[in-house]
Amino acid sequence: MKTKLKFLNVLFVVVLAVSLAACATPAATTPPPQPTTPPQPTQAEQPTTPPQPTAEPPKPAEPVTLRYANWNLGTEEENNIQRQLVKAYTDANPHVTIEFVDMSAEGGWEVNLTNYAAKGQLPDVFMANNVPLYVKNGWLADLTPLVSEDADWQKVPQAMKDAVTYSGKVLGLPAAQFIMGYFVNKELYDAANLDAPEYGVSPDEFFETAKALTNIPQGILGLDELEFILGWYPSTLDSNLKWFSFDGEKMNYNSPAFKAAIAKLTEMKPYTWQGLTDEQKANFKSVGPWELFLNQEVGARWDASWNVPNYVQNATFDWDFIGIPGGNQALVLDIIVVSKTTANLEEAYKFAKWMTFSSEAYAKEAELAKAMGSAPKLPVAMDEASLELYKSFVNKPGVIAALQNLDNSLVESLAKIVPGYINARWEGKPGIDIGEDKDVNMWYMFNFAPEGRFKYEDYAAKLEEFANKIMADARAELGK
Repeated sequence: MKTKLKFLNVLFVVVLAVSLAACATPAATTPPPQPTTPPQPTQAEQPTTPPQPTAEPPKPAEPVTLRYANWNLGTEEENNIQRQLVKAYTDANPHVTIEFVDMSAEGGWEVNLTNYAAKGQLPDVFMANNVPLYVKNGWLADLTPLVSEDADWQKVPQAMKDAVTYSGKVLGLPAAQFIMGYFVNKELYDAANLDAPEYGVSPDEFFETAKALTNIPQGILGLDELEFILGWYPSTLDSNLKWFSFDGEKMNYNSPAFKAAIAKLTEMKPYTWQGLTDEQKANFKSVGPWELFLNQEVGARWDASWNVPNYVQNATFDWDFIGIPGGNQALVLDIIVVSKTTANLEEAYKFAKWMTFSSEAYAKEAELAKAMGSAPKLPVAMDEASLELYKSFVNKPGVIAALQNLDNSLVESLAKIVPGYINARWEGKPGIDIGEDKDVNMWYMFNFAPEGRFKYEDYAAKLEEFANKIMADARAELGK
């Protein structure tokens, strides 16, 4: 009975509340317009993706100091392109400091490096003058894993890769390539009513034109210097021979082609600076053969493309590159290496790449060269873009022809890459006395052969045997 009364009381309260609500006066409001599509929530109210945690800023790179040695840096006052490239690198990589290593002590490059190595202070990155020596001494870092993953490395010509590879390991980086051969002053030939030699001229025509151009009373020579003939001429007579009779394994000092080159030196000496008497030199403004070309006192000068920026800036006449008569050119390589003792191999490699085969660095070099009214060196990582960039500075017919024929070049930089070559070419002593000159070296034998102090043929076989034993021994020691 009590339960039933409680239920009725609750029901009465509910009915009363509903009745009171119905008696209230509603507010006079206009209902909101209905959109044709449902309203979309704001991003703050309803994110479309879950909120992401704020990424932590990258940690700054650890400071790195790299010690760098090179002979092409000039002075701080000159601030040449190489120094500007170093600064461009540190500007882009502010955690890196580059310290230039003092290499001015007596004794030369190798002696300085040896002294630093003895103190455990080899530069982290340095220009190489004798890679086989550094390999023998165990100074060099193996860069194979780093270059194998580098896209720019795929653009480096195979011949240049081979030059820095020892026993399958990449122990250096090609820093530069320079075409080497004869540069000609076309206007001097025109003034003498002669056809200026062009790339591909035959050796015979080249020599005859040099003779015809020479006019010592008027201060004009056909060729600047004599010695370079011995480097290239044998290859024009025997296709198996490369620079200075090297055939890829041994020297061929006793070959008919090399003997003919010795004879050619004697023939051409009167048409070069080395053939002038002191009295005849008075007819020239130049004080040495290095001044003849820009002074317009020689038709053909042996030089390399490292001097092209100088010619672009300072030559006041029409010039061209004709390379080696017969349609070729010598090729000079610069090589930069990384020390095995560097504290940070990856950072050292990145900087070394910037100074060698980086496509990005080459574009920067071209930018700097343009600002200086000069020209960049040839690119190392060769592709269409880099070649077109170079040709925008140097568009000489002979230069373009040489660039299209690089695979056939004679590599001149044998001292930097071939074990034993330095002694086989210059410093070795084969046990020969010439008159009062006792125990002369190889340089002596080649330098004085055209002067008649001795008959080259009498010593050719001994020189070849001596040189090739040195090279075989050095090659076996390195496993190259």
